[in-house]
Amino acid sequence: MDFRLNEEQQMLQDTVARLVRGEYSFEKRLEYSESELGFSADFWKQLGELGLTAVPFPEELGGFGGSGVEVQSVMTELGRGLCIEPYLQSIVLGGGLISQAGNDQQKEQWLGGIASGETRAAVGLQEPQSFYDLNDVETRAEKSGGNYVLNGRKAVVIGGHCADVLVVSARTSGDSRDADGISLFLVPADAEGLERRTYPTIDGAKGCDLFLNNVTVGAEALLGEEGQGAGVIEYQAGRAIAALCGEAVGVMEVACDLTLEYLKQRKQFGVPIGRFQVLQHRMVDMMSELEQARSMAILAASVADEPQSDERRRILAAAKNVIGRSGQFISEQGIQSHGGIGMTWEYNFAHYAKRLIMINHQLGDDDFHLERYATLLQAS
Repeated sequence: MDFRLNEEQQMLQDTVARLVRGEYSFEKRLEYSESELGFSADFWKQLGELGLTAVPFPEELGGFGGSGVEVQSVMTELGRGLCIEPYLQSIVLGGGLISQAGNDQQKEQWLGGIASGETRAAVGLQEPQSFYDLNDVETRAEKSGGNYVLNGRKAVVIGGHCADVLVVSARTSGDSRDADGISLFLVPADAEGLERRTYPTIDGAKGCDLFLNNVTVGAEALLGEEGQGAGVIEYQAGRAIAALCGEAVGVMEVACDLTLEYLKQRKQFGVPIGRFQVLQHRMVDMMSELEQARSMAILAASVADEPQSDERRRILAAAKNVIGRSGQFISEQGIQSHGGIGMTWEYNFAHYAKRLIMINHQLGDDDFHLERYATLLQAS
């Protein structure tokens, strides 16, 4: 099989690469991270002006009509630059949920702005007790007349502190871990009773917890059918996993490059430490893990937009497992190769390592997906 990008896909990736190289130095990233917004508003605007925020959306909604391969190409370059803009949360996951489950009015209201980058979305799917189980939902949505009243808490909502609209899951029926009974709601950021508590994450981004205290939304805020949100969430989480795999590959590529360059420059006993065979073997192991991760990321991208099936579930679980395992290995071995400097805040490798650890924990870590893969395989 030919895994090379076609001409249009390569042009897309080159566009993102040029933008990141020109606008996203490590020093600027530190400034963006420490700002109140937590990322660069100007860079986000440029993503929109170049049409990069429109990549996954259908052409009739002002999008590029891109598949999982195009989305992954964008994410890989954003990963190489260690970009902290909420592309995954707003464009891939938030926009994806609205695109799949929304009615014509909801799509018209929100997707045009999200695709242009003028509107930012965030998703509240996880809760403090849910670990990685997106069906573990204790937030409740009770009917009151023609409205819904939401009460509960959502945890680690990346980009939620600055979002214009929040897509949150809430239970309209069933027990706390039932797949049936989960509904999705569009909650405006200025809704009365909504509180957002913001904090920095270990990889330099900003997240928040959402506290919904008698938040009242109209029936038009219901996204999709009542009680049938679990399938939509699972499918879009799969698309987000494929995108995360692409980002992780970009991060790993730079982490390996930085380690190799350090081994060539750092001298001990009068020679570069890269001359020592044990460090050469370590570098080979890191590159081997990178190639395995790259292969699994390509496979994940190929099924990201396929109809839901157990085969798709297995591939995405396997890809996330390999990505998480490889990312942790490259982080640990890279730090070991660098020594103490690999852990310092002022040196960029430490930030790439932190991002790889964070990616492993987003949407399920390697152990979670290994167990998921085994369960799916046993049931087939």
